[in-house]
Amino acid sequence: MSATLSTHVLDTARGVPAAGVTIVLYGLSGEHRTELARATTNSDGRTDAPIGTDLPVGTYELVFAAGPYFAQLGTSTFFDLVPIRFIIGGAAKYHVPLLLSPWSYSTYRGS
Repeated sequence: MSATLSTHVLDTARGVPAAGVTIVLYGLSGEHRTELARATTNSDGRTDAPIGTDLPVGTYELVFAAGPYFAQLGTSTFFDLVPIRFIIGGAAKYHVPLLLSPWSYSTYRGS
């Protein structure tokens, strides 16, 4: 059995889910990246399906397009792309949320 990966984005400055954020999932081998999936957040700040399924043990990166999201709102931001690298260590459900504002972000391993 392999892992599944989900994510969501919350706009903490506005206190709402971040709709319309493009997210790309990459598999990493050293510094070489391979695009595995691409999705855009819905009105709930989530992707319509898990962004990754059947993922083997390894290192991955989610890249969130924060700059275009804030540009569509007419909001200045410090961030363009927000990369988050993480390790999938075995068969499980992984969830990587992004809490985003124009000037800061945080993440954690969710459930």
